[in-house]
Amino acid sequence: MSVSGRRLMWRAVVAGASAGAAAGLAASVVATVFARKVVTPSGDRPDDVDVLAVDGDVVTLRANVETTVPGRYGLWLDGGTGHARLGDIVDHDQSTRLVVRRLLGVDGGRLRPGHARWNQYFYAGTPGDALGLKYSDVDVPGEAGGLPAWLVPPSDPNSGQTWAILIHGRGATREECLRALPVLSRLNLTSLVVSYRTTAGLPSGAAVRYHLGDREWLDVESAIVYAAEHGASEIVLIGWSMGGAIAMQTVSRSWTADRVRAIVLDAPVLDWRDVLDHHARLNRVPTPVGRLGQSVLSHRSAWRLAGVDAPVDLDRLDWVTRAAELNHPVLLIHSEDDEFVPVGPSRRFAEARPDLVTFVPVQQARHTKEWNVDPEAWDSAVARFLLRL
Repeated sequence: MSVSGRRLMWRAVVAGASAGAAAGLAASVVATVFARKVVTPSGDRPDDVDVLAVDGDVVTLRANVETTVPGRYGLWLDGGTGHARLGDIVDHDQSTRLVVRRLLGVDGGRLRPGHARWNQYFYAGTPGDALGLKYSDVDVPGEAGGLPAWLVPPSDPNSGQTWAILIHGRGATREECLRALPVLSRLNLTSLVVSYRTTAGLPSGAAVRYHLGDREWLDVESAIVYAAEHGASEIVLIGWSMGGAIAMQTVSRSWTADRVRAIVLDAPVLDWRDVLDHHARLNRVPTPVGRLGQSVLSHRSAWRLAGVDAPVDLDRLDWVTRAAELNHPVLLIHSEDDEFVPVGPSRRFAEARPDLVTFVPVQQARHTKEWNVDPEAWDSAVARFLLRL
């Protein structure tokens, strides 16, 4: 090969290596951004519903994927200062993209045409405001100070030795748990609706990142200790979405696990890798880059890039693989149509442990909205499960 030929070949090699390095760097940047998005609480609460008309006991809305699902839902009004509750669909005109729903009540503010925000919790406010239940505001001592909680006594004052500890999901507030309180009150359970270190709206002196349940379980352990110190003889953990992941870490890692009698899971995250793969596809992140993002979260050397305080152990959070380790009865309610946490891992977990897991599949409900689609069925499933115990 001539000298000029060798020079051309070397330039080509250098150019190829530079392009490969640039592509690798770009993939690393995208993976890191993806990982940080997973663990970063979002304070963004944009209006996502158009109220077109209010006529007596019905409301006309612009049809979208949320407003056209059957069931009961809420509407935040005026930037969250007001609230209304909506019921069943009265009419849905697909040609005009309009949906008419029953108006069940206005809890605050003024419901009028304009922008609003969909509220999957249906209820808003405290257990007293939303449900007329007696309750107390308490602080559960945690690692970083008091964690605000609602303490709801049983309907029978002579009961109450069994406590339910309710754990909301990622990006949610304690209001997510309000839907479960009426049936728990009828069952004469004391309910403790807890917050944890990454609960939305909690004051914090530093940026807080989710650990996907890998550290938040310590706050639920603190809640169990609080309950035991105040008369609880046994505990039922109830968790939604990431709250389910937190509950499962609690019973597998906490010295208080022997206090837990049973677990109720609503749309739980039982395998974060499956969820992260799903969201990579939704965001059109190439599979290798999405997997690299998972490595950023869990690798001993790379986790600081995601901004978390410690590596997130995705193996420890995988309950499909760890199903044999389950020691507690579980009621698992999950929609086949969950768009955020796919139902597959829940189904596989239930199939692996039919001796301990009661699986209740639901249709049509979007993520953590199983109660909304059929409140009576949700309450009945929880009541039957707990009464059997």
